[in-house]
Amino acid sequence: MDRLKEKCGVFGIFDNKDAAALTALGLHALQHRGQEGCGIVTFDGKNFYAERRLGLVGDNFTKGKVLEKLPGACAIGHNRYSTAGNNLIKNVQPFFADLHTGGISIAHNGNLSNALHLRKEMVKNGSIFQTTSDTETIVQLIAKSKRSKTIDKIIDALFKIQGGYALTILLNKKLIGIRDPFGIRPLVIGKLNKSYVLASETCAFDIIGAKFIREVENGEIVIITEKGLESLKPFPKIKERPCIFEYIYFSRPDSVIKSTSFYEYRKRFGAELAKENHVDSDLIIPVPDSGVPSAIGYSEEIKKNVELGIIRNHYVGRTFIEPTQQIRSLGVKLKHNVNKSLVKNKSLILIDDSLVRGTTSVKITKMLYEAGAKEVHLRIASPPIKYPDYYGVDTPNKNELLASKFDLESMRKFINVTTLQFLSIEGLYASMGYEKRNPSYPQFTDHCFTGEYPIKPIDANDKNYEDEEISLMSSKFN
Repeated sequence: MDRLKEKCGVFGIFDNKDAAALTALGLHALQHRGQEGCGIVTFDGKNFYAERRLGLVGDNFTKGKVLEKLPGACAIGHNRYSTAGNNLIKNVQPFFADLHTGGISIAHNGNLSNALHLRKEMVKNGSIFQTTSDTETIVQLIAKSKRSKTIDKIIDALFKIQGGYALTILLNKKLIGIRDPFGIRPLVIGKLNKSYVLASETCAFDIIGAKFIREVENGEIVIITEKGLESLKPFPKIKERPCIFEYIYFSRPDSVIKSTSFYEYRKRFGAELAKENHVDSDLIIPVPDSGVPSAIGYSEEIKKNVELGIIRNHYVGRTFIEPTQQIRSLGVKLKHNVNKSLVKNKSLILIDDSLVRGTTSVKITKMLYEAGAKEVHLRIASPPIKYPDYYGVDTPNKNELLASKFDLESMRKFINVTTLQFLSIEGLYASMGYEKRNPSYPQFTDHCFTGEYPIKPIDANDKNYEDEEISLMSSKFN
């Protein structure tokens, strides 16, 4: 896939008789964050119940018989995209464990950057791991804590893990939400009548009719009980650095952050791109669907209409049969087709949100030329991606990132476009309301562009890093 992938989506609800069904709906709204597996765990006041499946929410949790197996008024759910751990049913979350203090279930969005290091230590000391997921490391750390109360065990574990994470945790009488000290991975709080809700994005609230309350702050633990919501902040206070790719691509356009929809942010990126890198052309066309908001912003800035020069087929599944090399070589045509009568003999500005390996851009450009386009000017509504991620974003290795290997002119030749330009890092920050990027302490986790990691990936070259498929870094939050 020539596209960055977010790791997962999480959801939780407390004290609602339709907890399982509402969780299924919330996960459906968050389906874009992970399509490989999904799971729901509920609690009925006495027992925990779990259903975990490979595949999409709509294929697994819309049937009455499945939801009937999930009684209870409290639930957490999870959509999985595997950045750490194989795509096996045993790795599908939420995970559950029986502790001497009671049952605990955990759903995790993100990546632990020192999971392999911790795992090795625990295995040496006799721990037995059942999965290859870094989330099991959290469960093991909680179980091994010497603290007496479960919440103290959780805090104990949090001080040992590193990386980007958003957690929803279901206990006997509590729903807990946790965000990492930098706030790299997102988590928001909503309310449906008297029921508190947790989710990765606000679009999960919209589908169930819940009202958005606020974000979980960076380094914050929210504890939801029948008495209401309590906030704990055990970490030293530091400035938040949320993942910039939530704004560029990951979050659904209709989700809201800082009182602004991601759709609006992406339009701003396109408008700033037009200010920096406009070129005369006949048509502005987006790469669907990722480039559409930025293309609209671009067109509004230069006062020229955007056109659908590329049509996307929305019904191509991940399991589409590709039995031969000849069929595989069709590649992008399975998902995109050129509107030939529109682009023929035209000079085009082609807009997308990001450029990773460049392979899809090569194929789309070739399709446009074959359809008769005279010129293709590629504009990317984000800076060049030069560095990999270790906090829950599935990026290729550094040597597979096109902008890491080539300069601008070499990338242009590789893709075979007339011109190629990216939104500058300064333009990206300006689009988000910042006068400029703070070089001493960036306002976002933007290391994929700059190489400035909030937690330095000094152990990422561990010889077992790729084999174990668990992100590894060792550093300190401060």
